[in-house]
Formats: sequence, C-alpha cells, structure tokens
Amino acid sequence: MAVDDQAMTFEQSVQAAIELDAPLNERLAVVAAAVRRLNSEFADAVDRLVERLERQGAGAMAPSPGEPMPGFLLPDEEGRLVSLAEILAKGPAVITFQRGHWCPYCRLNAIGIVEVQRQISELGGQVVAIIPERRRFAKAMKTAVGAQFPFLIDMDNGYALSLNLAIWVGAEMERLMGLGLDVPNYQGNSSWFLPIPATFIVGTDGIITHRFVDPDYRRRMDIDDLIASLKLAR
Repeated sequence: MAVDDQAMTFEQSVQAAIELDAPLNERLAVVAAAVRRLNSEFADAVDRLVERLERQGAGAMAPSPGEPMPGFLLPDEEGRLVSLAEILAKGPAVITFQRGHWCPYCRLNAIGIVEVQRQISELGGQVVAIIPERRRFAKAMKTAVGAQFPFLIDMDNGYALSLNLAIWVGAEMERLMGLGLDVPNYQGNSSWFLPIPATFIVGTDGIITHRFVDPDYRRRMDIDDLIASLKLAR
C-alpha cells in the first residue's frame, strides 16, 4: 500500500501507517512525514529537541548489554503489582518504554509488537510496556492496540529516571504540545518529563542482551530485530 495522498488528515495518515505492510520504522516515517506536512513548526521544534538531546548524550548512560536490568515493582493497568523477577521467571523479556497513549509513534510501536505477540509467545518470551501515565490512560492504550501484555505504570517517571531515560521536553515543546495535549492530566503531574522510548531484551538471568535507545522518538527498534534479539536471549 502506498501512502502518498497529500490531502490526508493526520489521523488518516496514522491509520495508513498502521495498515502499511512495511517494517516498523518505515511506518513511523509516514507519521513523521505527515507531521512535517501538516505542521512544519512542530516538526522543526522536534528536530531542535532531538538535536539538543543528542548533543547532551541523552540515554547514553542507560543500562547496556551485558549489564543487569535493574529490578522494578510497578502496577499494571489493572492495579496489580508486577515485578521484573516475576516476568523473567516465565521467560526472556521485551521491556519497552512508551511516552503515552496520545503518542502516535508509541501506538504504532505497540501495534508492531502486538502483531507478533504469538511469535513472541512461541519463543517463550514475555513483553511489558512501561508508560508514565495514570491507570485509565494506560488501560485505554492497551485496549486500543489490542495488547495481551501488561502496561506498567511508571508514575513520575521514577523507574525511567533510575535508568537515565527520562528527559524534559523543554519549554518550546511544552508550549507546542500543550496546545493539543493535556500531558499533566495524563501523567498526574506538571513536570513535562517523558521517557526516551527505549526497548531492552533481557534474558532469564536478568542480563540485558540487546537494547535500542534513541533520543529521537520517531525511531524505534524494528520488529524483526526484536524477534531476532529475543531468539538469541533464550
């Protein structure tokens, strides 16, 4: 399916990206192109944010392959506490950080994982998404993408901060995002901190085998890479 209709609205572009039979990052690029076409001011501001984060080395100090994944005990979308140890007792894990239910890139990322849920299960793998939002928004995201895996709630980005993954969006992005998004309401605080949308593959011994950390939230670990990494982590 080609996506070249310049008259598409943003939501139509996102839906076209969801339906596109292509690798995840090609689908994400459709969304990025729609943002630039429909709101060049916002797209330019994102470029400046990413440039600042890359210059500061954002995410570089997050846990690396060969290191243990720090433990956590976080509530899921139903309020049940879930620990890393509990997850790894069932098999190697895909641990992915998402910015919020409102983020179309995160929606696509989650849908990409949902599309291979059965394959992950056949490999004995587990998936958890970690999101810094109140429970009802995390639950809405899980329902919207059709996930069978839990969405864990990292209130105030506490766990992301401990991994050196939380970043402040900056005054410019706070102003522009605030025109259409109520992030303080979604998160239950007004800090305007978000996680870098990283993905970690963790073996049953708790050691990270692979990771994807990129301060440009428009790029994510491709699904083929995720599956290949999970196979190696078994």
